[in-house]
Amino acid sequence: MDPLEDVLTLIETRSYLSARLVAGGRWAVRFEAPDGVKFNTVRRGTCLLSVAGLDEPISLVAGDCYLLTRPLEFTLASDVDMRPVAAGPVFASAANGVARTGVGDDVLLTGGGFSFGDRARALLLDTLPPVIHVPAGSDEADTLQWALSQIDQELRHRPMASTLVAEHLALVMLIHVLRLHLARNPPAVSGWLAGLADPVVARALTLMHGSPERPWTVAELASESAVSRSTLAARFKAEVGQGPLDYLTGWRIELASARLREGTETLATIARRVGYGSESALSTAFKRVTGMSPRTYRDRHERGWRAGSEEAAR
Repeated sequence: MDPLEDVLTLIETRSYLSARLVAGGRWAVRFEAPDGVKFNTVRRGTCLLSVAGLDEPISLVAGDCYLLTRPLEFTLASDVDMRPVAAGPVFASAANGVARTGVGDDVLLTGGGFSFGDRARALLLDTLPPVIHVPAGSDEADTLQWALSQIDQELRHRPMASTLVAEHLALVMLIHVLRLHLARNPPAVSGWLAGLADPVVARALTLMHGSPERPWTVAELASESAVSRSTLAARFKAEVGQGPLDYLTGWRIELASARLREGTETLATIARRVGYGSESALSTAFKRVTGMSPRTYRDRHERGWRAGSEEAAR
């Protein structure tokens, strides 16, 4: 498995699109902190992005794209002196998939977001900076234009299944932005994602994700990565923040947790699938990492799921 694909699948990545925003004249719209990851791309015109906690606004021009990876309030505006209106009423009054603010149509933005499962922040989002900005005209931005143009086509012409197609294209865009940000600015990410920028560490990560059940040793991973044991250990620790086998343990527990949440497999079966020879070995590792036994974890998840279902039914 590709580690990025592996993690995006495990955290149950889903995309959604919001109404497009058309603005003109002097205007400003304030958005509440999103639950997941928010994105916008400027298809026409220019505007400013101000994010709570950041010192300076970010200037956006046609072709720019950004991801907001933290639950932070943000404002899109023509200029910083405008008093913003709340986004809720603006988008609630959208017609034919287009929300409007200000006077005229100088600016057009296409936006949406991504929702994830419970472990997304620990596994992915905390490894990213609060805002990822991909400027227009850069080599990186060019690779996004096909997906963004196709999203626009789907939203404008509304052929059959257009919403589903556009949401899948948004997920393609997310993967491109993550790839490009990693290639452009590796120091701005951390953890396992930072390791993907180092070819030696990336090889070891790919091996462990591809066969997590295999009883890997650092020596075997180093041999497969064509470096010495000490080199792999040092580079892995420097980039990822922990040793290769500590990372492998954590990833196995993530896989086991997902199986405990999603299915009815026995603990013994889950143990074999994620690389432990017995139920007791899995239980020991699971409790060391999470602070609870696999059975307790499964019971708590099931109780929480039932409580949520009952609340939704009311």
